[in-house]
Formats: sequence, C-alpha cells, structure tokens
Amino acid sequence: MGTPVAMAIGAHPDDIEFSMAGTLVLLKRAGFETHYFNIASGNCGTSSLSASRARKRRADEARSAAAVLGAQFHPSVTDDLEIIYEVALLRRVAAVIREVKASVILTHSPQDYMEDHTNACRLAVSATFARGMRNFEATPRRRVVDQEVAIYHCMPHGLRDPLRRRVVPGQFVNTTAVQTTKLDALAQHQSQQEWLATSQVLNSYLQTMDKLSREVGRMSGRFKHAEGWRRHLHLGFASSEIDPVGEALGKNCWTNAAYERGLMG
Repeated sequence: MGTPVAMAIGAHPDDIEFSMAGTLVLLKRAGFETHYFNIASGNCGTSSLSASRARKRRADEARSAAAVLGAQFHPSVTDDLEIIYEVALLRRVAAVIREVKASVILTHSPQDYMEDHTNACRLAVSATFARGMRNFEATPRRRVVDQEVAIYHCMPHGLRDPLRRRVVPGQFVNTTAVQTTKLDALAQHQSQQEWLATSQVLNSYLQTMDKLSREVGRMSGRFKHAEGWRRHLHLGFASSEIDPVGEALGKNCWTNAAYERGLMG
C-alpha cells in the first residue's frame, strides 16, 4: 500500500483551522499525506475590500495557513453564500476528491449554524460517494477512484446545532500537542479578525478557537485540548465499518462509549 491520504474540506478559509486542523496535523505526523480545501473563497468576509481583493487576500492567507499545517493547498471553487447543493458545484468538488484520492475525509457537521457549512458537508459527502461512478463526470474531468474511504464530521461552530442543542462527539482527538500549530495557522487569517469582530462581535479570534478546543477537551474528560468527531455511516464508502483515524492516532483518539451505545437506540 502507498502513503495514506487525508483531506480536510471546509466551507471558508479559517473553518479548517477552527475545528479540523489539529487532527489533520496529527495524521500528517502519523505518516499521512494531507490536503487542505476550502470550497468557497471567503470573498464576503470583509467590511472594506472589494470582492476581487477579498478573494485574493483570503486565498493568500489560506495558502499560508496550509503551509503552517504542512498540507497541500487546493483553490476554492465558488464564492461565499454560493455553496449551494447543485450539480455544477458537485462536479467541481468531485474533481478535487478524485484528484486527491483520500482515504480519510474531514469535513463539517451535518448540523451547523450556517448553510454554507451544512451545504459544504453535503457536497463533500456526495462527491465522495460518487468518487467511483464513471458516468458521473467531474469538472474538470478526473479518473474515477476505487478505494475505501472514511468520512468524519467535525463539531459545529459553537458546539451546538442551529436549534441550540448541544452536539456530543463520538470520538475525541487529543490536539494538546499541536494547539500552538493550530493557533499559528489561524493567525494567518488576519483579515478575519477585524471582520468577525464587526459582524459577529467576536473580539478574540484566536482566543475563541482556544476556548472551543478547551471545551471539547473538557467534554472528553481526559484531554486539555481536543477536536470532536462523528463518523459517517460506512455504506457506500467502505465494505464495513472502518476507523482509520482511530487506528492511526492510537491513544490520542478516544471513542465515546456512551455515544456508541446511543447509536443502538
């Protein structure tokens, strides 16, 4: 077997850093080739720049963040609030997934506070499902991929669904050792610190991410900093249940037994 591949798929520049980057870095340290893909350009995340200037600045920031994480950068394929679950965009996301040939996909929660996030999740899942369907054309065209893959959904921003209910992870990844790297990557998105302070009254950009990871760590009952994950059903993606993240990270990945029991009703 060749080198295993993991790809993080976010909606906007900085989404990966908030909820997925620690796991991505740990997978890289475990021998994975890692990839970084934001579906949207981040062009609306500004109160002062034109759309074209915002696209360029946020792409530059995202490239820098990917470099900090040691991941290969993939350009965005649409703009903010245009992450719509429709076939043209699905074909473009499918092209990236077929190109990368990942065995691990890290992406958004199916429930989150904004539809760009939830639609990015749906696109990532459907494009991965279609990875081996030769009669579904990607844009640009890419060869189909015949391999098993596991999809992991990160925690929603704020750790709650849109109806304010707390979301509990099925797995916790101990990100304490890479928290500084996460903060360094997030710090590359300088344009967002001003924007979020204005639009969402988020005055402590880096501190907000740090606080969220500490809270997920507290939920685990064992880690100082953590990222939480819920694993997608294997049907259509693997012949049986697989957990490559848990296998790769060993003691740094803890399965929530109560969550697993709850899956059985």
